[in-house]
Amino acid sequence: MESLFSLSNDYNAVIIRLLAAALLGSLIGFERSYHGRPAGLRTHALVCMASSLLMLLTVFQWELLEGMPLETIRVDPTRMAQGIMTGIGFLGAGVVLKEKLTIRGLTTATSIWITSAIGIIAGMGFFSAAAIATLLTLIILNVFGWFERKLPTYTFSRLTVRCPRDNSIDRDSLVEIVQSHDFKSSIPSYQLEQAGDCLQYVFTIHTRNPDNLHRLANSLLQHNSVSEFSIIPLGK
Repeated sequence: MESLFSLSNDYNAVIIRLLAAALLGSLIGFERSYHGRPAGLRTHALVCMASSLLMLLTVFQWELLEGMPLETIRVDPTRMAQGIMTGIGFLGAGVVLKEKLTIRGLTTATSIWITSAIGIIAGMGFFSAAAIATLLTLIILNVFGWFERKLPTYTFSRLTVRCPRDNSIDRDSLVEIVQSHDFKSSIPSYQLEQAGDCLQYVFTIHTRNPDNLHRLANSLLQHNSVSEFSIIPLGK
């Protein structure tokens, strides 16, 4: 235990690095919690601090392993960083949700990944880089998020239409209805399936105005040949 307590002069450095990591991770976590994401304040703070803590092992391994043969000690902090980032990949995968054909949680998973990287940098004592990375992360999550919502992006959806075999609507007529509501149909994804007495058409469609989804739905509701349909957003 003598060698362990010889680190007393470095206790301030350890405390500062862990506190800095917890603070920086909390800032990103607060932003995620504010927007109602599943991984929030506590998750990001712990991820950042855990990454910093593990990196401290490589920083102070000479003092911790005092008396060990030099050939048994390898000073390579990048190996620890690689192990941390690999483990964080599994944690990030846990917040990615698949809701039917839509994928959610990728941004939160990415924020966990960058938070871990910030913790690694803080553990190495590179506070300026960690602070700048935290600031840029918050800007990207907030400012870029607002800008992304304002962009005139396409909204993709999966359109499924079922109709009776004896009173079916042909493909060209269905495409004409879709296009009349300012949709574009991705013809290569077109499918025609036969199930019992019904025909089922499946299209991938996209538009710049999400309100067109409601107008298309109303038109399909009023069409006599359509017995059932669904419009599932695929995300932007």
